[in-house]
Amino acid sequence: MGLETAIFFLASVAVISLSGVLMPGPVFAVTIACGFQDRWSGWKIALGHAVVEVPTIVAIFFGLSVFLKDDMVFGIIGVLGGTILLYMGYDMVRSRKDVVTSCTKYRDPFWAGVMTTVANPAWLLWWATVGAALTATAVTFGWWMLPLFVVVHITCDLLWEGFVGMTIFDTKGRWSEVWHQRVITGSGALMVVFAILFVYNGLSSLL
Repeated sequence: MGLETAIFFLASVAVISLSGVLMPGPVFAVTIACGFQDRWSGWKIALGHAVVEVPTIVAIFFGLSVFLKDDMVFGIIGVLGGTILLYMGYDMVRSRKDVVTSCTKYRDPFWAGVMTTVANPAWLLWWATVGAALTATAVTFGWWMLPLFVVVHITCDLLWEGFVGMTIFDTKGRWSEVWHQRVITGSGALMVVFAILFVYNGLSSLL
């Protein structure tokens, strides 16, 4: 595969990763909660999240690479992952008016990031379907795509959670609901677009 194809894939990883990161969930909620006391809480939470996520990516990349290269397996993952992504995109747009307000019993932001990741079933479902579909595509490029794939995905977490934590701290809890709704709507629409691509490629592999 050429350089342009690799760049397009990494760009799609960034867009899909951001779509998942921007969706309100346990990690986002704990970032808001910790942001009131610690300006750097978002970065610490994202690092805690990465401690769990990186080994997951590596395990999928190496442990399941043989199976993922099979057209049948790739097709099934693509269709299933695309279907889940389609629902997530729809649900993101539908729930855009929800305001996430939550506190956490975990005092340390780093461990809060670890615990909210491990305890989040939606995160496991994402990597079992959507994440696996992305990783399956990364496998087709070769081993050199792994560090790039990891860096792009983790960077999305770091930038967003870091931004949220600093914004909450600097504004002491004032948050623009309208702005957040627009971001959620846009990322949800992008998820739907990539979901259609996943399903199409998956069906192409199966047929």
